Amino acid sequence: MTRWTFFSVILLAAFVASTFFLEIDLFRITTTTILKTNIVFNRQQPQFPLNCTNEKLATTCPSYYPTKFQFYDNSSTTSCPEYFRWIHEDLKPWESSGITRDMIERGKNISHFRLVIVNGKAYIEKFAKSYQTRDVFTIWGILQLLRLYPGKVPDLELMFHCGDKTVVFKKDFQGPQMSPPPVFHYCGEENSYDIVFPDWTFWGWAELSIRPWETTLHNIQEGNKMVKWKDRIPYAFWKGNPKVSIIRRELGKCNVTEKQDWNARIYDIQWLQERASNFENSKLENQCTFRYKIYAEGATWSVSEKYIIACDSMTMFIEPKYYDFFTRNMLPLRHYWPISTKNMCEEIKYAVDWGNAHLDHAQAIGDGGTNYILENLKMKFVYDYMFHLLNNYSKLLKFKPTIPIGAVEICSESMACSLHGQRKHFMVESMVISPSDTPPCILPPPYTPETLKEFLQEKENLIKQVKTRVINTKQ
Repeated sequence: MTRWTFFSVILLAAFVASTFFLEIDLFRITTTTILKTNIVFNRQQPQFPLNCTNEKLATTCPSYYPTKFQFYDNSSTTSCPEYFRWIHEDLKPWESSGITRDMIERGKNISHFRLVIVNGKAYIEKFAKSYQTRDVFTIWGILQLLRLYPGKVPDLELMFHCGDKTVVFKKDFQGPQMSPPPVFHYCGEENSYDIVFPDWTFWGWAELSIRPWETTLHNIQEGNKMVKWKDRIPYAFWKGNPKVSIIRRELGKCNVTEKQDWNARIYDIQWLQERASNFENSKLENQCTFRYKIYAEGATWSVSEKYIIACDSMTMFIEPKYYDFFTRNMLPLRHYWPISTKNMCEEIKYAVDWGNAHLDHAQAIGDGGTNYILENLKMKFVYDYMFHLLNNYSKLLKFKPTIPIGAVEICSESMACSLHGQRKHFMVESMVISPSDTPPCILPPPYTPETLKEFLQEKENLIKQVKTRVINTKQ
């Protein structure tokens, strides 16, 4: 144990959380630069990189980008991943009533900004500061969707909440006349009506120096090659901020001591040291050196989830209460190993012991989770999820969206040209510079009550195998 403990410390890499705030004014534009991007979905068509050479263009929204576009092949043959079916479930509360302007306005006091899209242009009305630059990169992502599918995103109006905690609770809207306000958010839970949308980190987390998703995923895949799976450290690894949730504090009790080894290696992040080293010691691509990795929710869900799953390690989910947009179709023992919050330390020890005794099966679970990410979370699918969600949402609106007083038109130039450093670099890196030559993937139909029940029952049966410790290795 001493040798592995030593290497655990040497090979640590952190998924870190910052304690400092960084806000930008979305509406001040001053600088002039031309930068190049690498996000190209259509190499056969003209490209339109960020153009900050003209001061007037840099302070307004130029008209050089196509406002309408015909796909090279208007018939898509690509089916969307199965998790797209949850779009129908998330919008079901408004399926019969539709969405009125009054419903939207009732979500204003729990939202950070209002987004209005009219004739393919985006307008933003800000209500409150978000933590760090969550709102900035969320809006940036929506602008890239408009560039990917110009003229295809319908007129709409919505409210967006950028915090951690869910805000629209089912218990507050139980009567037949009590329609909940539709509020978009990064996560949901069984007891909320929050409409789940991709989080800001797909376009980069500047405060933590985490690059946009496609670049980060590529780097993690390269990092996976550093240590062969069976040569990885045979323990379960977690490092992060334990102060944001009870679950994480309880997880800390599973750490190795002189008297007890629960097969877990738990580390509290040292923020000051990480910031002082410019996060050089916490690169995500260097974190895939353990056979097992633990995902523990923070205040709610955690953006660390996709990075952890991508490591090829067998990921242990500590009984998540919250979900993001892509994980609801993941299955226990195929994509991850479920850990109960009850007897957590014993559960982790059993999972590691089982995995080390069944290396091929444990590796298959790790590969299953990583392949799920590689196949289903390509950036094109992230944009397609956004498109189908917004498109179906717009069909529920019972009013014609108009530009509200106080809203400001916003585009890639007006957001990025005034910036410097990491934030500008990430925006340029994640910028869509050409319309797609193919339409969005084909949205699967809604679950029927029967198929949804069957899917949830399958998931419960797989969890039961772990609870009873009778694992079917032939499934």
